[in-house]
Amino acid sequence: MQNHAMRLLVCIFTKTQVVDIARSLVPSERGELEITDVNQHYLDRGELTVEVLGRGMAWLDTGTHDSLLQASNFIEAIESRQGMKVACPEEIAFGMDYIDREQLNALISDMGDTGYADYLRHLE
Repeated sequence: MQNHAMRLLVCIFTKTQVVDIARSLVPSERGELEITDVNQHYLDRGELTVEVLGRGMAWLDTGTHDSLLQASNFIEAIESRQGMKVACPEEIAFGMDYIDREQLNALISDMGDTGYADYLRHLE
């Protein structure tokens, strides 16, 4: 795959040691701590893995107010046109059999009368 065609999705599941790593970082020219510096730390220790993701994936940088609004609008468009939620943890857990219907219903019961809870109630 050519570099210009590659997309990056960063999912970070880490131990609490990331707090110590972040404390050791120096803010960038933008005055922010950069996730790439954390990734470099894990890469240097041989603890970083990369997977190339296929079509249908999108990286949404939400580091500014404008980019957060753009990401929100993008997700709203996908959800309203497809009739499915984007990155719904309960749906993912249920679909992958990490939780059963009873556990899903217990989660839903804590959500009250919301559109999100209604969406989860209708999962098969």
